[in-house]
Amino acid sequence: MPRISVDRLQPGVFVSLSDLGWMGHPFLLNRFCLSSLQQVHALREMGIAEVEWDPARSTAEPLPEQPTGAAALPEEDFGNAALADMQDQKRVRLERVRQQREGLARRERLFEQQAVAAGDIFRSVLARPQDAHRHATALVGGLVQNLMGADSMVIHLVSQKSREGGLAFHALNVMALSLMLGKTLKLSEEEMQHLGLGALLHDIGKQDIPPRILRTTKRTGPEEEFYRAHVGYGIKTLSGMRELPVSVRNVIACHHEYFDGSGFPNRIAGEKIPKLARIAAIADRYDNLCNPFELKEAKAPAEALRQMFRTESGRYDAGMVQLFIKTLGVYPPGTFVSLSNGSIGMVVETNPSDLLHPLVMLYDVGIPRSEALLVDLRDADLKVETALSPAKLPIETVEYLSPRGRLDYFVEGNKK
Repeated sequence: MPRISVDRLQPGVFVSLSDLGWMGHPFLLNRFCLSSLQQVHALREMGIAEVEWDPARSTAEPLPEQPTGAAALPEEDFGNAALADMQDQKRVRLERVRQQREGLARRERLFEQQAVAAGDIFRSVLARPQDAHRHATALVGGLVQNLMGADSMVIHLVSQKSREGGLAFHALNVMALSLMLGKTLKLSEEEMQHLGLGALLHDIGKQDIPPRILRTTKRTGPEEEFYRAHVGYGIKTLSGMRELPVSVRNVIACHHEYFDGSGFPNRIAGEKIPKLARIAAIADRYDNLCNPFELKEAKAPAEALRQMFRTESGRYDAGMVQLFIKTLGVYPPGTFVSLSNGSIGMVVETNPSDLLHPLVMLYDVGIPRSEALLVDLRDADLKVETALSPAKLPIETVEYLSPRGRLDYFVEGNKK
């Protein structure tokens, strides 16, 4: 980008301070469009003589150069006060970023606790089925209570220590996504409880399938039959839960049935497929597309939704798929985005009241990943220009923003 004198700056000129580093200036972003003379005064007070400017992103031209030898009119110096005010604003923003980062860390700890609890449930279901039932009901009940009393929902992306999610992580994702759709569908509290329990346990029969068969998508005929048997194994595994409601058992039995009748194990079609199973099937497919065993085959959230809506539309209840897309938002967590200032980031949290302006983690090679800048687009003069495919981004950008390549979710209710 070309460089110009600070004396030529005015509101509307787009500047870059990337060479200073984010902590080397008082502004929220390294690249931004000047919005006030106060910002110009602050730059001048910092002793900066020249900055980079981007003509394509500017909404105003720089001021004309002063003729050589021309006497400048005396001007009151507002620089010191402007710089102090900008520094105060940045301290407030830094505190907000710290609180946001602590919030993400808290949710990651809660997700890890849920994953440990789910793992214990899966391991104890045969030896202590009633204990497993009670613990599963309690795990689901906490989330259901949180969502039922909420005006809206927030879905957060959580980062785990391992690339290998395992059955527990997938189960939690499908449970959370299913309950979000259930909340949008205005299910009753009892239906939500049954849906969450069925979604949590939907793949429990996979514990009886060899990992070699689970991991491959290119199965032989006999291997595919063995894989499909996980549905029946799941029902058998849960037979010790004598009080398990029929609607919960039906989620396990029917989460691979397709709306067009091409699913398994019973090739049920249309609305004959139980409603809760239709919901769980959508959540299950979405998470499997985003988090396959082979990470190189992973779909970005928008790609996964596009595939389900267009290529696989006959498999799922069309009305539910449309509501699922609406529930996740325009830019679901995990979406890589290009912002209006040219920055690249990844959505880590939705804003239920403003789905076009999520919380975004920014890529900045000058900032350690553990301290990556989180920007709520509602508070910044920024917008998402487009969603990006991670396959088309430099590997260092992808690994900075999503080092483990997994998308795991923590859902919370939000009150006005």
